[in-house]
Amino acid sequence: MIPAIFSRTYPLTTAAETFAAVRSDGFKAVQFNLSNLGFPPLPDTLPEGLEAAAAQAASTGIQISALSGTWNMAHPDPAHRAAQRPKFLNVLHAAKRLGTPIVTLCTGSRNTANMWEAHPDNATSEAWADLAAELTWALDHAAQLGLKLAIEPEPANVIHNAETARRILHDMQAPHLGIVLDAANLIPAEDAKRQNAILEHALTLLGANLLLAHAKDHDATGKVVPPGDGVIDLPGFVAGLKSAGFTGPLIGHGFDAADAPRAAMVLTALCQP
Repeated sequence: MIPAIFSRTYPLTTAAETFAAVRSDGFKAVQFNLSNLGFPPLPDTLPEGLEAAAAQAASTGIQISALSGTWNMAHPDPAHRAAQRPKFLNVLHAAKRLGTPIVTLCTGSRNTANMWEAHPDNATSEAWADLAAELTWALDHAAQLGLKLAIEPEPANVIHNAETARRILHDMQAPHLGIVLDAANLIPAEDAKRQNAILEHALTLLGANLLLAHAKDHDATGKVVPPGDGVIDLPGFVAGLKSAGFTGPLIGHGFDAADAPRAAMVLTALCQP
């Protein structure tokens, strides 16, 4: 494994500045966001300068492990979902030009105001069907470009735990669909004492399908903190990832850029054989 970070941790809008900051702080890879090139994460047009950005990453020794392509795939309005599709196609083509093999997704929420907020209808068959239709469409287009898609169980989304993640993998039957696993998403603060059992179960269900791992941490109140400062047993999580055969990036996020150098030290230590 290698230590990595969300590029959008840095409020920078050029490739040169972003990758220089990533390298200076001690990371070796990024989950990239087009905001760091001065574009919306889901752009209306294909951004320019993508090949140059890829060259900049290579020249600084930074791997672009994945590109964010998040949109609300479970939004209840079909017109809203349809309007995001052309933008997501731009993300897929951007990933191809950046040379990254993975695009990350949010499975979304019925909450129309905020796709990171829960909604009672997230558990309905209608929400599942809408998500499945969007994901099928996205997978078809990703396959045409030779890209993989990675979805992340999020507490407020339709795919909210290891069981629903396993179910969508079964329903899609797509070898180019995988999982982003974040221990903190599976372990609410009140369940911290049970986290070893929760993670063991999640890795049993999803270990063979992992594409990326997130090293988010939170404290006893649920507030996200830099890795190593909270209640998540990150060494235990990483040990489980290694046992599952995962060798990809360990991606930190949810902290300020000022905390990035210390986070890099923590993740680097965790990634050691």
